[in-house]
Amino acid sequence: MRDTIRFWLGDEYIVLHDVLPSVTALDWLRETRGRTGTKEGCNEGDCGACAIIIVRRNACAGHLSWNAVNACIQFLPMLDGAQIYTVEDLRDPSGVLHPVQCAMVNQHGSQCGFCTPGFVMSMVAFRKRVGSMIDQVTDADIDDALAGNLCRCTGYAPIVRAMRQALVAGPDRFDAEIKKIGERLTMMESGEGVSIATKNARLTIPASADELAVTLMADPASRIVAGATDVGLWVTKLGRTLPHVVFIGHIPELRKITVTEDGATIGAAVTWSEAEAPLCAVYPEMRDTLRRVAARPVRNSATLCGNIANGSPIGDGPPLLIAADAELILRRGDKKRRIPLEGFFIDYGVQDRASDEFIEAVFVPVPKAGTMFRGYKISKRFDQDISAVMAGFSLIISDGIIRKACLAFGGMASTPKRAAAAEAALTGNPWDAAALAAARDAISQDFAPLSDLRATSWYRLEVARNLLTRFYVETTGSDTAQVSVWSIHGEAVNV
Repeated sequence: MRDTIRFWLGDEYIVLHDVLPSVTALDWLRETRGRTGTKEGCNEGDCGACAIIIVRRNACAGHLSWNAVNACIQFLPMLDGAQIYTVEDLRDPSGVLHPVQCAMVNQHGSQCGFCTPGFVMSMVAFRKRVGSMIDQVTDADIDDALAGNLCRCTGYAPIVRAMRQALVAGPDRFDAEIKKIGERLTMMESGEGVSIATKNARLTIPASADELAVTLMADPASRIVAGATDVGLWVTKLGRTLPHVVFIGHIPELRKITVTEDGATIGAAVTWSEAEAPLCAVYPEMRDTLRRVAARPVRNSATLCGNIANGSPIGDGPPLLIAADAELILRRGDKKRRIPLEGFFIDYGVQDRASDEFIEAVFVPVPKAGTMFRGYKISKRFDQDISAVMAGFSLIISDGIIRKACLAFGGMASTPKRAAAAEAALTGNPWDAAALAAARDAISQDFAPLSDLRATSWYRLEVARNLLTRFYVETTGSDTAQVSVWSIHGEAVNV
């Protein structure tokens, strides 16, 4: 193992020794490198003012991937082996602005300007991701690219116009440097792991799943970090120290995505952005819901399996995956085991995983014949918000009878949980208004949710019932005027 991390920052090759595992890329860029164009706003991955671009080689697709991420919750060692760009890198050597910067000026896309660098970086990354497929870009695609950046001055209309202008503006300085960037990335692909021990902390970046297994067996108390979109807030908001951090984001075996006729296997280091296509290949009905998981800069770093591993009762992934009959593949040393995902969650903060065990992948099987599936997210904002209620529903129907029901919820209990009584009310019955009414009534037997800042207990129960009604309407084509979709203090109201 080597005792340094290394990456390219613009055209400068950076080699660092004695790196603390929990120093953020934002703090290092601003305080050590003077890159003050990268702004500190919320410091929790919400506002996007700190967005930078990370370029890596996409092993699955065989090309360079350009991703905007939030530097405030990106730990510096996670940049190992990457090409990094900040807003200061966008002008070409002669001083000409990048096409996105020109478009922002021309379209008056900035007022106070604090958030502008983050917007620009997200827009540059989107432009690179779109490539030559400009004609296929929709307004929804642009909204998705900008959902992780907040502006309260200009509003989004001129920024969207700037994005449209930039898409047709021709090449930028980086187009002529693709070969050079690729060579830089190749030069850093040594296949070595990283081990750095300082006075106060220890950093490990295993080069393989075998090395990860050995590391965890030797130190079960170490903290596994994939995308840091959750753990990053432990540092920036809670001030926690992390004595030994093990970064897994670069392990080749955990970066694998395999789609077969049986289903999709998604490795533990695969990000939400990367997981979207294989998940939708198996369950196209997930697409609209996945669009609402966090926002693009978060999805570019956060991992699907990390969302499972942290055991949050309001994680967006588990309800969808439980409804899809997903299985977890766990590894401890050289031994592996598979368990149904729903069995992983035992209690709040307690999962079926030994301290020296890690999630290797999640498997999502192809749905059985007769399956109807939907996912729903309820939150105060459409984009970039934490769920009040998350739901994943699936029914298997044959000969007009529900043979199997899976109604999985997040935000309703101390863990992601199935509605067992509601499922029993459906199973063995036709999918009709009577079965719906019985399942709605049974929800109160399954859950006694808490009230918090996102929703009251009453609201969560009503939403859970009404999502069942929505599922019924969408899958049967029933007229909503004939269905009781809302209840107030126990009284049904037809709408």
